[in-house]
Amino acid sequence: MSKPDYSGVFHMVEQDNMDAYLAALDINFALRKIVCLLKPTKDISHNLATGAMTIRTLTTFKNFNMDFVIGQEFAEDLGPVDGRTCQTTVSWEGDKLVCVQRGEKEGRGWTHWLDGNKLHLDFFFRCGSGEEAGG
Repeated sequence: MSKPDYSGVFHMVEQDNMDAYLAALDINFALRKIVCLLKPTKDISHNLATGAMTIRTLTTFKNFNMDFVIGQEFAEDLGPVDGRTCQTTVSWEGDKLVCVQRGEKEGRGWTHWLDGNKLHLDFFFRCGSGEEAGG
């Protein structure tokens, strides 16, 4: 079964539980409030042949670029997001892209999937207690 092509430009329509997710990551109150007001655009370039992908997250506050090859670990600078760095791997789980970020805050990441022309994004953070916060 071939994997979907994630290339395209996607505009955020809504978000749920983002403040709780950011609080679980110890993001300060002011930055959490700003992030929750943003309506980012995702500009994704995906090369199906090589697995190379660029995800540009564009906002009026800050922009964030993520360049990687699916299945290969890379060093990710989360400075624009929360000032941290981590080792990141994005891999396929069926038709979904699942990102796992290892670093100062273990057990964090996200899942992307397509539903027609809509791109869905689910953040996750698994605390040491087994509880999960999502946004």
